Amino acid sequence: MGNNILYIEDNPDNMMLVKRALESRGYKLLEAMTGMTGVEKAETEDVDLILLDINLPDIDGYEVARRIRGSNRKTALAYLPIIAVTANALKGDAEKAVAAGCDVYMSKPINIRELWARVEAFVPSPHVK
Repeated sequence: MGNNILYIEDNPDNMMLVKRALESRGYKLLEAMTGMTGVEKAETEDVDLILLDINLPDIDGYEVARRIRGSNRKTALAYLPIIAVTANALKGDAEKAVAAGCDVYMSKPINIRELWARVEAFVPSPHVK
């Protein structure tokens, strides 16, 4: 198992925050600014976990998760951990994310300690023993 995290997020500030937080723990962050780019990178890159924003400019994160889970290109994508990271905090949003194929739901604003804990639950940090 490696330490490559794909973050599908259209907000550059959120991308930079997560990049700094995860790189400080030894992870490599792969970036995608749209849902379609994220699906393509999930299918072509060596990815160990996906962080997925729900509100994206092209297709929403629910559709991204469904496409990744249903991909014919890499059967491993059916089991790849996906963490939904979203500002959507209405009743039922977490259930909707899980139903679409996400494993965990995190709300924004991002709490760095929670982010580390959620990511490390799936992909142990190379820098934390």
